[in-house]
Amino acid sequence: MVEGQEGVTWAQWVALAEACEEHGVDTLFRSDHYLSNSAPREREALDAWTTLAGLAARTTRLRLGTLVSPVTFRHPSLLAKAAATVDHISGGRVELGLGAGWMEEEHGAYGFRFPELSERLEHLAEQLEIVHRQWTEDQFDFDGRHYRLEGCAALPKPVQRPRPPLIVGGSAGRGTVEPAARFADEYNTLLADRDECARRRRRLDAACERHGREPRTLRMSLMTGFLVAENERAVRERARLVGERFGGRDADEVVARNRARGTAGTPEELVEGLRALEEVGVERVMLQHLLHDDLETVELVGREVVPRLAA
Repeated sequence: MVEGQEGVTWAQWVALAEACEEHGVDTLFRSDHYLSNSAPREREALDAWTTLAGLAARTTRLRLGTLVSPVTFRHPSLLAKAAATVDHISGGRVELGLGAGWMEEEHGAYGFRFPELSERLEHLAEQLEIVHRQWTEDQFDFDGRHYRLEGCAALPKPVQRPRPPLIVGGSAGRGTVEPAARFADEYNTLLADRDECARRRRRLDAACERHGREPRTLRMSLMTGFLVAENERAVRERARLVGERFGGRDADEVVARNRARGTAGTPEELVEGLRALEEVGVERVMLQHLLHDDLETVELVGREVVPRLAA
């Protein structure tokens, strides 16, 4: 998972995608932001969905998606059409993550409305339903509080059947777990340790039960920072580079924060931490790769971590 708003150039996106395909990392997600939150007047941010369309044409096996697209940026019909287009370009390799949005400064800079959280969550629920129906129904009407569609057929449908995976992002609050239980395939939470992941999994299960859904049909994933290297000295060096790039944070702090989540150390230690997360219901982990020009880490994950998890 790459923070695309932190100065990732097109050439670097291509290099990352090619490294993932070459080394057996099967999915590349990116954030969907227009403004860096670490250096907003310095770091560039390419548009998420046009970037994914370009990468879809440059790759053959890599699955691509957003973590997550804010509902404040796009009308749901535009978002559903963009994702369906990438699904066609890629031959059926796209995943769509949706969230309520959070960076107020970004909205002001680009002229997007930033309503109160309660209203953004209403948008999220309606957008999920609209995207799902555009991808799966021949034609439908929708009359909600925020969106109205009449006789929408939304052709062509995506390549994937019954539709591309829908992911809802959040911290397992009611405003995100309820619509996820109705329409999503996956719930992605972020920056949580093992105990907190277990609590959030229980909230997801309860929401599914309220909607008459088998809880295990809603996959839970975690987006988290990580540090991995062949030895402790190299782990600390990567921590130093991450700290320098993002506000001068102390390397010890960076290591400690990731170790607390079980996502720092040698490949063997990282696998052990990921297995511990799996035990409390985390079925997929998106590793937040903050040094986007570091292809050696991509190779290491593909060579040493992926095979151990698959064994």
